[in-house]
Amino acid sequence: MREASKGHLAMLCFSALVAGSFSLGGLAANEIAPAALQVVRFILAALLTGGLALASGRIRRAHFDAPWRYFVLAGLFGTYFVLMFEGLKTAAPVSAAAVFTLIPIMAAGFGFLLLRQLMTAQIALGLAVGACGALWVIFQGDIQAVMRFEIGRGEVVYFLGCICHAVYAPLLARLNRGEPPVVFTTGILVAGAILIGAYGWQDLWATDWRALPMIVWITLAYIVTFATVATFMLLQYASMRLPASKVMAYTYLTPSWVLLWELSLNHGAPAALVLVGVALTILALLVLLREGAAPRG
Repeated sequence: MREASKGHLAMLCFSALVAGSFSLGGLAANEIAPAALQVVRFILAALLTGGLALASGRIRRAHFDAPWRYFVLAGLFGTYFVLMFEGLKTAAPVSAAAVFTLIPIMAAGFGFLLLRQLMTAQIALGLAVGACGALWVIFQGDIQAVMRFEIGRGEVVYFLGCICHAVYAPLLARLNRGEPPVVFTTGILVAGAILIGAYGWQDLWATDWRALPMIVWITLAYIVTFATVATFMLLQYASMRLPASKVMAYTYLTPSWVLLWELSLNHGAPAALVLVGVALTILALLVLLREGAAPRG
């Protein structure tokens, strides 16, 4: 399998795992302060990846040169996660997924600014088709639902987080100096635990952890294992092999995954018409898969 194909496969898994954060996060968001949840998330995830890094024997002192890199990346991704759960207090999971689909266009712009990655006509076409498919899925093929869409506080808050996410992908490729994914991920998670801990220590200590409902612990277990450790490494792996616009193009699949998550949680089944949107997102990915690596100026 070619390196680019491996990057695409990584992002396919990434989109499925991220989708679970929307559905589970929507259930847990109002049960705990976002900062408190994220501090624990980053600490547990750092312990997990740190253990894997030590077991692999691949950690080198040189990997932690210029530690500012980890804090810059952690600041972006930590902010994204905090704002995501803050937004999910009022935004529905599918509505938040709609905001999430704005990331690829922003990532393409930041990819040009940071890495001089040019967006070819074919990539632009793929992004456009994917956007249409995602919106079709989000609004379940209902034009009237599109017309009635109103941007609430939750969506605005989450949009600010999505800007941080869009910067993160190309900046990750720029700041990485060849560190193994598990080592680089550990550095980011440790830095994130420090930064979010400094920001949300009051929420952390004010939380009555023994009184939290089970859904919070289920959500925490999921986001630590799958939506943090796995997605961090998948995103880094793909960012080393694909342009930023292609990496974030896979976010267009997230609304489709969210609908499947909602179905599995007995939150309602989508109408058959929604499959048109799913087909469009698949078509968009096929367009992107046929596109060669974007040239750098």
